Amino acid sequence: MKKFLIALQLLTIIPVRKNMTVTGADIAKSSSVFVLVGLIQGIILIITDYAAGSVFHHDLVIGIVLMVYVLSNGGFHLDGLADTFDALAAKSEDTLNADKEKRLLILKDPATGPIGVTAIAFSLGLKYLALNNLTHFMTFTFFSSLLFLPVISKWTMVISMFHGKPAREDGLGRIFINKIGFKELAVSTLMLLLLLTLPRLFFSDYIPGSQYIFYAVLLITMYCMCRALIHFFHNKFGGLTGDTLGAIGEITEIIFLFMVIIWSRFSI
Repeated sequence: MKKFLIALQLLTIIPVRKNMTVTGADIAKSSSVFVLVGLIQGIILIITDYAAGSVFHHDLVIGIVLMVYVLSNGGFHLDGLADTFDALAAKSEDTLNADKEKRLLILKDPATGPIGVTAIAFSLGLKYLALNNLTHFMTFTFFSSLLFLPVISKWTMVISMFHGKPAREDGLGRIFINKIGFKELAVSTLMLLLLLTLPRLFFSDYIPGSQYIFYAVLLITMYCMCRALIHFFHNKFGGLTGDTLGAIGEITEIIFLFMVIIWSRFSI
């Protein structure tokens, strides 16, 4: 329970008890239950969609769902996405080490530049359009996408923490990056697999026959995408930071939604 409360406090604005004694090791170990926090957020998104859908048109409902999702995260991941893209857009200093140092300095800058704002706009816009597109598919496809959108992104962050290395010695990211062990990754993955099989118990009549083939393709693709992003950020920053972890979460959410749409359209 302690791990879950720590993860809930780190990843959301949901209030938890404040009298816990927490160490750096406790924070790192909480990564094993990140997907459960994602599950809570997914349930909140479904409830929001259902409640708002009884009053508003579905176009507006999707916007409300996205707003609730961003608020539940405290905008943390979007901030990381914006800072990462601002840093990547920095002009070269002609030497590799100087470029890395300049980008790391930009990551520390609390101000958001035009490239960062553009990245946020595209991220929210693509998610809105993708979710709106998914409303034209099976009801199960849409609601399962809402449910697993936060779950998948939390899992990809755990993968990145496990395989990545910290770009600097300060910041929240260093507590996790390369500090979690195989146990945390294995527990997180097993929980994800369990969550993906749970709908079969309650909605077996509505699940497409190829759904679990899709899940297998999805997890393999997400893992490979994480490794590619880790390699890219290592080249650009010398490692990962909390901001780049947020960017990975945002990017993989968009890829997840696109994969659901592509699979749903061409698997029938």
